[in-house]
Amino acid sequence: MSDPNPSPTVDYGRNTNMADVLIIGAGISGMTTAIDMIRKGNGRSFIIVEKGNQVGGTWNDQRYPGCCCDVWSHLYSLSFEPNPSWTREYPGQEEILDYLVDLAHKYQLYRHIRFNSAVEEARWDETTYTWKTKIARLGSKDSEFGQSYTITSDFLVSGVGQLNVPKYPDIHGIDSFAGKLMHSARWDWDYDLRNKKIGIIGNGATAAQIIPEIAKVCKSLTVFQRTPNWVIPRDDKPITPMRQAAYKYLPFVRRRYRAGLMDFRESFFDVVFDVKSPVHEFMMSVSKNHMESQLPGEKYAKLREQLQPHYAVGCKRVIITDDYFPTFTRPNVLLETSPIQEITPNGVKTEGGKEHDFDLLVLATGFKTTQFMYPIKIYGSRGKSIEDIWASGASAYLGMTVPTLPNFSMLYGPNTNLGHNSIILMIEAQALYINTLISKVRAAKAKGQKLRIEPKPAVAETYNKEIQSRLAQSAFADQNCNSWYKNEAGLITNNWSDAVIPYQKRTSSINWDDYNVSGSGAAEVKAEGTTKWARVVEETQVSNTTLLAGLLTTAGAVAVGALYRNSLKAMLRN
Repeated sequence: MSDPNPSPTVDYGRNTNMADVLIIGAGISGMTTAIDMIRKGNGRSFIIVEKGNQVGGTWNDQRYPGCCCDVWSHLYSLSFEPNPSWTREYPGQEEILDYLVDLAHKYQLYRHIRFNSAVEEARWDETTYTWKTKIARLGSKDSEFGQSYTITSDFLVSGVGQLNVPKYPDIHGIDSFAGKLMHSARWDWDYDLRNKKIGIIGNGATAAQIIPEIAKVCKSLTVFQRTPNWVIPRDDKPITPMRQAAYKYLPFVRRRYRAGLMDFRESFFDVVFDVKSPVHEFMMSVSKNHMESQLPGEKYAKLREQLQPHYAVGCKRVIITDDYFPTFTRPNVLLETSPIQEITPNGVKTEGGKEHDFDLLVLATGFKTTQFMYPIKIYGSRGKSIEDIWASGASAYLGMTVPTLPNFSMLYGPNTNLGHNSIILMIEAQALYINTLISKVRAAKAKGQKLRIEPKPAVAETYNKEIQSRLAQSAFADQNCNSWYKNEAGLITNNWSDAVIPYQKRTSSINWDDYNVSGSGAAEVKAEGTTKWARVVEETQVSNTTLLAGLLTTAGAVAVGALYRNSLKAMLRN
């Protein structure tokens, strides 16, 4: 007779603070790793700890006015979980978060996630071949796990990424400001912007999204610019219901469209990397023409001069927008290019003594991007801290594994950021690689064995020298600009040194000679030599002609004939 009790069966002897894998962060990186574990048969013995109150990572944290992605929506989704119903060419924060929440529900991730939980430190146990990770509960909510507790795992994955800890500017007097002070990543929507005098410090990608929105409602807006940015057209527009229907019911059309977007973005790599390439010069002219068309004539000559950058395209993140330049033509908007001397109780004083009074100061000053894992403390073999390991700058083999940190991997780690394409393409490749490492550790454990995997220091050093050599020749290294791609010493710790496809190919196999593999389960792993798997191929594989022939021979094409005539031809030209 079946149990009439509808409650789920509970294993009261189960230790809820032990798991095969502990994942730090429930953003895109952490979620993709967990989903890949499920899809690849690595089981559900994982725990995700998230300091926020929802999945989504940066797309849950950042809710400022105008928040959106600068990558096309159809490239900003997992290859195996497309969203045919994106409503715009470029997705907004809310739509991206909805997509990620839907994924979390589909793969039942919520039951694995502990929200409002911050990792304080993680220590490798040499005896048990496990990680002991100390978790602190945030907020006032009662917790079944206590104020703080420790999770033991066989493998530790960091999905915290590069855009998670707000960076506050080191400006004298910042704590003295008597008005409202707000970082862009911690937006307070209860604060009424109407009829307020607002100053915004910073003019990067985030500021370029905020400025046009708040200028519409505030009394006055002063933009403090340190360095101008290269800006190119966005051409954002709604995706029509007919196109959405085509992407939903004709999946090969959607795949071809995404492949075309992938091809274009990959070609954009030379723009932001090779300063000697013809496309680099072309992009400079595109940006200049864009500015001149939006700020035409002698009337805006001074403004154009102030907004014109004098460094290589790509040294800083290229801004993609259609409404940034026109905002400076509004009578209530002022561009201030004089350096800030100090912040006063009333506002901002610039060099030369000019004072600006504000009700609100917005800090669009980015994140602590070069301080990977901050403020988490990590202690690996022989108690060596990650601060000591990275004393000369953050680095990781393939951006994922670190010498002296056994059974540890990170996504969106050092030198994996992109200036030209969708980071999700990199994250998918990393999740496949990391899950291969996880599978070996789990297989050994299932046999009652121990397994320890960490990259050889010499291999990691050679790899890092290789990519730094390439990066030194890139636009990222231009000394005429400072960017969040570099640390204080000028070392490029954030960006990848090539296009996406070479990275995907390089991370589609593991040569076990690159790793120190030890423990009772090591012999079997070493015997494999190299473990290979198929990479995700997203670039164009089928020509437009072949695709068109396929369309004409499908019943689906007949059913959406009107769509084909009016929308599909234009779409195929992309």
